[in-house]
Amino acid sequence: MSSVSERVDVALIGAGIMSATLGAILRRLEPDATITVVERLDAAAGESSAPWNNAGTGHAGLCELFYTPERPDGSIDTAKAVRVNEQFQVTRQFWAYAVQHGLLERPREFVNPIPHVSFVHGARGVDYLRRRHRALADNPLFAGTEFVTGFDEFAARLPLMAAGRNPDVPVALEWAPHGTDVDFGALTTGLIGFCERQGASVLFGHEVRALARESDGSWALRLVDRGTGENRRLNAKFVFVGAGGATLGLLQRAGVPEVRGFAGFPIGGRFLRCDMPDLVAGHRAKVYGAPAPGAPSTTAPHLDTRTVDGRAALLFGPFAGWSPKFLKDGRNTDLPRSVRADNVASLVRAGIGERDLVAYLVGQLRRTHSARVQALREFLPDARDQQWREIRAGQRVQVIRGGRLDFDTTIVSSADGSIAGLLGASPGASTAVPAMLEVLARCFADRFDDWSPTLEDMVPSLGTRLAEEPALFEQVWAWGTRQLQLEPD
Repeated sequence: MSSVSERVDVALIGAGIMSATLGAILRRLEPDATITVVERLDAAAGESSAPWNNAGTGHAGLCELFYTPERPDGSIDTAKAVRVNEQFQVTRQFWAYAVQHGLLERPREFVNPIPHVSFVHGARGVDYLRRRHRALADNPLFAGTEFVTGFDEFAARLPLMAAGRNPDVPVALEWAPHGTDVDFGALTTGLIGFCERQGASVLFGHEVRALARESDGSWALRLVDRGTGENRRLNAKFVFVGAGGATLGLLQRAGVPEVRGFAGFPIGGRFLRCDMPDLVAGHRAKVYGAPAPGAPSTTAPHLDTRTVDGRAALLFGPFAGWSPKFLKDGRNTDLPRSVRADNVASLVRAGIGERDLVAYLVGQLRRTHSARVQALREFLPDARDQQWREIRAGQRVQVIRGGRLDFDTTIVSSADGSIAGLLGASPGASTAVPAMLEVLARCFADRFDDWSPTLEDMVPSLGTRLAEEPALFEQVWAWGTRQLQLEPD
């Protein structure tokens, strides 16, 4: 087949939320830079960023109990919840800037206000949630969050969850009215569209088959059009790999030294979905419980109101699945091809040390539809099998390094800053903006100070811990709420 060759300043591999965010920021910082986005699928946001491949939670630590573990002395460790909230505030400000300056239009197409709620039952759970609420009460980022007990109040706020429940069993909620539901697919598509309108090239249906360093310091990408078989060569001064589960393999093939020793373990997911109007109307919140004993923190059960394409639905899960694919639309050879001499020992140690996780996954794979609905009944006692259908979620690849699974997101970059990639899954899309700002600080250190005025327009609190600056937090929160039209309905 014929071959096309092109030189660009920036190549973004993968058209998900990370590449879309980085591309949009770079387009504002460097309007004349040549940018090309390469995506193996035929549209943006086809993998983890797709709206039904994730729960759409704007993760801010408001309701995720696994962000606030109990210490041995009974106190509550709030550090991760506060850190994630700080990161989400950065993301939220950039979204507000994007709407205000025309990068994005019609914010309600990608973000909607929804209460974020922590849910516990039983005396021990209620006691824990009360202590969690007290531990966060004085932090301005968690202002307005309510601690709710008593069955009548519980039923008034979450009638669908109260139906059929034993009123004698203690229940409690931590209710944050200012949470968000996010359609990351619509958001990603909007940001990619902005990049295209501003001159970026987007190559859909093209797969990166090789990635190698050239003698002049640039990176050569060999692409193949999956439809026609045509070869294309792309030379880029800077490469960002935001290809989800495919990121690890691309960085390995590129020979990036900083990724040596890293391995990946794929974990799939399933949700239960309900579109019945009468049930959807009875529940308007994202309600999170605690993870099951021995389960990864990212599998904490939650019952979510989702709004996609203007229509509301209910989602419950996640339920873990497994396949050797690193992408939902990947190949069964992905896992074995990722095994290298430098990471095999780490994989083996993780396999030995994570026996509880393996047992959990085996148990999840054995679950029938009825068993999954039975798990839902902890939230909805009256749930019936025929009201819910199963949908397949996106594929996560958890990072393994040093023989341990890492459930956070990890940025890997070369020493000279010419290539970077994002690995991991949690909290993922909600913290895309601070993650991409870190990429810029690492890889464009010589230009970052010059960019600071523009970056501060995008994120007015840049470099500030909002938890320590309540007046500034109130100011940027009010501005973001107006721009994103997030006044509660």
